[in-house]
Amino acid sequence: MQRTSKLLNRENKLSKEVSLFLDALNHPLRSEIDLLRSIILTANQELTENIKWNGPNYCYENQDRISMRIQPPKQIQLIFHRGAKKLEQPKEKLIGDNSKILVWKENDRAVASFKNKTEIEKSETELSNIIKNWLEAAK
Repeated sequence: MQRTSKLLNRENKLSKEVSLFLDALNHPLRSEIDLLRSIILTANQELTENIKWNGPNYCYENQDRISMRIQPPKQIQLIFHRGAKKLEQPKEKLIGDNSKILVWKENDRAVASFKNKTEIEKSETELSNIIKNWLEAAK
C-alpha cells in the first residue's frame, strides 16, 4: 500500500512537457525512463523537470544538476553535474559514494548507467541517496 502511494505521488510530479516529448519518441526503454524520472523527482520535492539536450533534465534552485541521456537507446544514463558552465574543480569528489553506481568523469561530474528496470529497482534506495547528497553538495 505504501509503495502504491509513493508511485502516485511520483506520477503527480512528472512534467507534462517531458511526458509529451517522450511520447513522441516511442523510446524502447520508456518504462525505465519513467521509473528514473519518478525516483529523481521523489528524492527532492524542490526539483523541477524540463527538456535539455534531447532528454529529461532536473533543476534544483534554478540550476541544472541531473541530466538524463536517453540516446542511443541501449541504456539510460544519469549525468550528475553542477550546471552547463565549467567551474573550478573541487580537490575531491563532490560526494562520498560507496554504491559503485557512479562512474566519475571529474570530481564534479559523474554518470550512472542503467540497462533495464531490474538494475534501476535494485539501485533505487542508493540512487535516491546519491541524488539527495548531490543536490546538497552542488549548491
